[in-house]
Amino acid sequence: MSAPIPFQPDCRDCPRLAHHLDQVKADHPDYYARPIAPFGDAFAKLLIIGLAPGMHGANRTGRPFTGDYAGILLYQTLYKFGFSTHAESTSAHDELRLINCRITNAVKCLPPANKPLPAEIRQCNRFLAYELDDFTKKGGLALLALGTIAHQATLNTLQHRKSAYPFSHGAVHDVANGLRLYDSYHCSRYNTQTKRLTTPMFEQVFDKICQDMTIT
Repeated sequence: MSAPIPFQPDCRDCPRLAHHLDQVKADHPDYYARPIAPFGDAFAKLLIIGLAPGMHGANRTGRPFTGDYAGILLYQTLYKFGFSTHAESTSAHDELRLINCRITNAVKCLPPANKPLPAEIRQCNRFLAYELDDFTKKGGLALLALGTIAHQATLNTLQHRKSAYPFSHGAVHDVANGLRLYDSYHCSRYNTQTKRLTTPMFEQVFDKICQDMTIT
């Protein structure tokens, strides 16, 4: 893994992703179509790690999980558990604020077919490594990985063996520097519509996070 560095809003180090964003911008001039920065409380206790920006969500609006179906359940749940000022995120310019929570992605740029290549995940890991280091230094406690790719990218960043921390929905892993890594299926349209992930299942993960944070 490359040395950790702060998020670069103009990064073009993955040629396939950079070319894809150029094409998307040409097809949709009003879309943000750039690397998506983390969003939320700079001194958060909870850091949520997603996969990558959605084509008509974060890639359009410039804010993680904002503007498409994947963000509906996430922001409703954040609001219910006191991590957000509103239950809906509509644009990067609305009044929503996160409280004690921050959201990022394992891959900062929109990948074709929402499938980043392993090399692209590794390249972007340097940004996630910087974010996790900053999160830890500021007293962060809980990491929530949405899906297997986010889970594995987090383990790579922490230099942990994937086999020692297998992904499963609802799993909790004690990892580096006193952090706990929580796993959930991704809140995508496919997962929620097929009932692979239900609202009670998602809320149970947040229940556990909040209980643990209170005890800590």
